[in-house]
Amino acid sequence: MTDHLIALLSLAWLLWIALVAIGLVLERRSPVATLAWLLALLFMPYFGFLIYLLFGPRRLRRRRLRYGRARERLIQSTRDLRPDHAIPEGFPDAGFERQIALMLARVGQGVPVPATGVTVLETGDACYQSIETAITATRHHIHLEYYLWQPDQTGTQLRDALVEKARAGVQVRLLLDAIGSDHAHHRFLQPLHDAGVQVAWFNPIGLRRLRLKYVNFRTHRKIIVCDGQIGFIGGINISDEHSQTHRSNNAWRDTHLRIEGEPVHRLQFIFLEDWYFATDRAPFKDEFFPRFTETAGHWLQIVESGPDNNRHAIAKLYFAAIAGAQRQVLLATPYFVPSEALTAALVTAALRGVNVHVLAPKKSDSWLATAAARSYYDELASAGVTLYEYGPPMLHAKLMVVDERIAVVGSANFDNRSLTLNFEAVAVLYDTGLAIQLAHSFETDLRCASHYVKPGRRATLGQRLGESTARLLSPLL
Repeated sequence: MTDHLIALLSLAWLLWIALVAIGLVLERRSPVATLAWLLALLFMPYFGFLIYLLFGPRRLRRRRLRYGRARERLIQSTRDLRPDHAIPEGFPDAGFERQIALMLARVGQGVPVPATGVTVLETGDACYQSIETAITATRHHIHLEYYLWQPDQTGTQLRDALVEKARAGVQVRLLLDAIGSDHAHHRFLQPLHDAGVQVAWFNPIGLRRLRLKYVNFRTHRKIIVCDGQIGFIGGINISDEHSQTHRSNNAWRDTHLRIEGEPVHRLQFIFLEDWYFATDRAPFKDEFFPRFTETAGHWLQIVESGPDNNRHAIAKLYFAAIAGAQRQVLLATPYFVPSEALTAALVTAALRGVNVHVLAPKKSDSWLATAAARSYYDELASAGVTLYEYGPPMLHAKLMVVDERIAVVGSANFDNRSLTLNFEAVAVLYDTGLAIQLAHSFETDLRCASHYVKPGRRATLGQRLGESTARLLSPLL
């Protein structure tokens, strides 16, 4: 009887694995990802199956359905944000800008709209001061979404500013990623709860306390919306790491934007979508989307992407902008682990005669990502891409400028994790003045604290082996 039971259980197990394998194949993921899952299930049947249950496509599919419900509910409640592919009048007639904007609109990102004001914030202290000023002036609501909010001096100061506004009757909603902000303990958050601030966690998991840095389906966004009129987006988290006041010359180098006007509606939409996903409820009110009478300003398009769909809008943005560049591509990123498509785009741009400059950290907070990045240097340098390593301190800015006509600033790194596995948001600036300003900032970084990576660089066998091994893990980085 025991032998028959074991045989039946073994047969049921094999049948289940076969069904899972069929499901993996039918999902039409990348061949590398599909083969990795199949090999894990085959050669590590129990451990591989556990990992699949925790992080695999089944959980992702359920989350996609839930995210889809949040989006549909929000679109029905905000008629002004229904998908629109028609580029507004007054947008630049230049073919390059229009092509990028149209491509993004066709993958569900909405169309570019004019911002009445855009301020570039290039230090953590300038960013935090600007945020505090906006919070102080807020009268109706403050919405914040962050991957990382540390309970340090910077985090405490901004927390207390939110507490003060909540006590004054302002609606405050704070959405934190359950992994990135896992140090924000209950005692730190208690003053917010006491003041009536609504705090929610994005995608909490049971293994949170293990501090699993590479768990998927995280919100990596850094978004603030004040009264639906002023918004913030960029790469700066809430942490002393970004503050010159608390870290002096060791503060991370980063870039953020303060936006006024109609593009803030899109930031609001993204926040409410994520809030609904996290809480199963969201307040849909007209006050969140005020009307703007002034339309002149800087053309701007907010672009978001995440594992809830396969459109990968930010990856398409990077690829199309690099492929369409005629004179210059400036790229700064803390994690440079490009896909095959983006590597080809950089290489072919350089071979076409475009001046391609890439700035990455000399030493990031992830030695694995640093090693993987260096494995791409030889191929890129031999094609004519100019590579620089910044720091210390660490470079954390996510910036791209193309032909001094288009600039991209946001939370998305130039790696697979940002472009396919996490939720990200960037601002695309179709504005020559701002693009030139950001290009000058990039050039300043090159002059001040960078190391030029020479073509044909010399590396020991151990270094090359380590870099190549790290590259094998690039789909997870």
